[in-house]
Amino acid sequence: MVPDIKVSDIAKSIKLLILDVDGVLTDGGLYFDDNRGEFKRFNALDGHGVKMLRDSGVEVAIISARHAKCVAHRMDGLGVKHYYQGQSNKVIAYEELLTKLDLQPSQVAYVGDDVIDLPVMSKVALPIAVANAHPFVKEHAVLVTQNGGGNGAVREVCDLLLTAQNKYDDLMVAYLK
Repeated sequence: MVPDIKVSDIAKSIKLLILDVDGVLTDGGLYFDDNRGEFKRFNALDGHGVKMLRDSGVEVAIISARHAKCVAHRMDGLGVKHYYQGQSNKVIAYEELLTKLDLQPSQVAYVGDDVIDLPVMSKVALPIAVANAHPFVKEHAVLVTQNGGGNGAVREVCDLLLTAQNKYDDLMVAYLK
């Protein structure tokens, strides 16, 4: 993990959270049926974190090397408008997102788990690895989550961003009404 960087200071200015899918939004398992259908297990806590983050004004995007219909279905359900699948070179999608959303790298966080994520992670202000990420990826992250991919890591990141931006408490109070 990259030392001596205050995560909360960086998190205050994040306007876009980019997520990998397999190993971040899922546990990394790939499930296939006999008809070549693909299944993925998504975490409901992660999903609600994504919705809260979006509702608070932080954009969320997905960049995945694989392509699966169930990912599009899940992103549509979460209201995520920016998702890129089949991206062997994730930097291309990343640069397109910066242009489309008129953002700077200093306003972006990325959550990854494997070495294919490093080219983008090396360009953003807040590179994050999930707890079960490859050790080399963890070495190049500013933050490593306590939870594993598909098991609350994304919610952990969403809560961190909301807290750093002083939005978390107001959101939580609204659930008590």
